[in-house]
Amino acid sequence: MQRRSFIASTAVAAAGLARLSCAQAAETGVSDSEVVLGSSAVLSGPLGSQIKVVHNGAALAFDAVNEQGGVNGRKIKMVALDDELKPEKALENYTKLLNDHRVFAFFGCVGSGTTAAAAKLLQQSGAPSVGGYGVGDSARERVAGSAYFVRASNAREAQALVEHLATIGVNKIAIVHLDNPGGAEAVKLIEAAMVPHKLVPTAKVVAKGDGSDAAAAGKALADSQSQAILMYLAGTVAGEVIKATYAAGSKPMFYGMSIVPGEVTAKVVALQAGGLAISQVMPYPWGEVETVTRDYRRLAERAQVPVGYGSFEGYLNGLVMIEALKRTGRDLTRARLHATLRALKFRLAGMDIDFSTGNTTGSRFIEMVRVTPEGRFVR
Repeated sequence: MQRRSFIASTAVAAAGLARLSCAQAAETGVSDSEVVLGSSAVLSGPLGSQIKVVHNGAALAFDAVNEQGGVNGRKIKMVALDDELKPEKALENYTKLLNDHRVFAFFGCVGSGTTAAAAKLLQQSGAPSVGGYGVGDSARERVAGSAYFVRASNAREAQALVEHLATIGVNKIAIVHLDNPGGAEAVKLIEAAMVPHKLVPTAKVVAKGDGSDAAAAGKALADSQSQAILMYLAGTVAGEVIKATYAAGSKPMFYGMSIVPGEVTAKVVALQAGGLAISQVMPYPWGEVETVTRDYRRLAERAQVPVGYGSFEGYLNGLVMIEALKRTGRDLTRARLHATLRALKFRLAGMDIDFSTGNTTGSRFIEMVRVTPEGRFVR
C-alpha cells in the first residue's frame, strides 16, 4: 500500500494552504473536503525515532478513514514539525502551524516543557490539542481546557510501579531519568508514590537525551547496589543505560515507565537477570479479542509499520480524534470540537476513554508487561 507520509513537507503544506484559500472554509484549517491537523514534536535524534513510530501509527488510522471518504466528507491532513524537544522551538512551531499552515487543531504533540510553552497560545487560538505524548502531569494542568490526553497520567504509572515493587518485597530502588522537565517531574512523582511504603530512592541519576552520558549513568546505578531501577527514559537511551549498568558489574531488575520503548531497548542490549518490565498505558497490541486491535495489526502489516505499543498508541489516539470529529458533525468549528471532547466517553480496544469528568486525561488504563530478551512482550 502506498501510504501518505505523516510528516508533511513545507512545499506540500503550502500547496494545501493554496487549496484551502480557494475554498469556502467554515473555520481555519477546514474546507469542504479537508481538515488540517498540526503537530510539534521531537522528530530527530535518539528520541525522534520513537516519536516517528507513534506518528506512523496515527497515520494508519487517518489513512484508513481517508480511504473511506474521510470524516463527514472531509479527509484528514497532517503537518508535523520538528522542535527537537526545545520549548522555544516548539513555540515557534505552534505559531507557524497556526499562522502559516493554518491548522484547525493539534494532534500528537510531544514533551512537557514544549507543551507548557504553548499553553497561552493554545488558549488564545482556541485550537484543541489531542493525543499528546510524553507530557508530564503539571504540563497537562497548564493546558487544561485546551488539550486532551488519552494515556494515563505519570502519577498513576508511578503509583503502579512502586506498588508492584513493594508488593514483591523490593525496597532498594534507584531512579534514572531524562534531563528534561518531564524527567524531573517523574522523579517527584515516584518519590511521592514511595512515601506510603516508607521508601526513599537509593539513587537518583540523570541521563542526557542523546545518550552521551549513558556509561556514567550506568556506573552510578551499579554503585547504588539497588535491587531495582525505575526508568523514565526514551529512544535508545534506556538500552544504553542498561548496557552500561551490566558492564559496571550489576544486574538489577529494570522497570520502565511507558515511554521506555521495549522493542528498541531489546535491540540495543541483550536483557539479562531480572530483565525489563514496563508499565504500559495502552492495551496489548497482539490481543485477539478486540476488533480494533485486529484492524490495527492488519493495517500495520499492509503499511509495513512495526506492530508494537508505540504505533498502537498512535493508532488509538488517531481513533479518538476521528471519533471526536465524527461526533462534532459537518458544522466543524474549534468551539464545537472542544464541546464534543469535553463530553467524550466511549470504550476503545478494551480501554475506557472518558473526558466527561472534567479531567485532562481520558484513560486510567495501566498494565505491567515484561519484555523478553528477544524483544517480545509478555503479560
